[in-house]
Amino acid sequence: MRNDPTQRLVDLGDFIRQQRSSARMSLRRLSEVAGISNPYLSQIERGLRRPSAEILQQIAHGLAISAETLYVRAGILEREHSGDLVEHILDDPKLNSDQRHALIQIYRSFVGTRDGAQTTRIDSKDAV
Repeated sequence: MRNDPTQRLVDLGDFIRQQRSSARMSLRRLSEVAGISNPYLSQIERGLRRPSAEILQQIAHGLAISAETLYVRAGILEREHSGDLVEHILDDPKLNSDQRHALIQIYRSFVGTRDGAQTTRIDSKDAV
């Protein structure tokens, strides 16, 4: 991801488009689910508009991905990865929500919950 604000918007739009395609969702359907206009969503995907945090949250909800992922990609939030595999799975743009959910469940079945071990909680909106 680049630091140039214009390129960051283009990268964000590309990411949203990839996630929408992975979810096999039309632009019109995502705009309906997210509660934003079709032309506005199209402009976001083309990198022509800078969406607010609220709009990004609505898009994330519509795509069933983490809003934090979109915030980081938009430059609203800076996050250092802790090395937690679950975070990496949630952030991977090549995975759709079903794949993320399956991978996280498989991973957790292998590592299990140990006494006193803390695991990252996944909200249904982040993983489903």
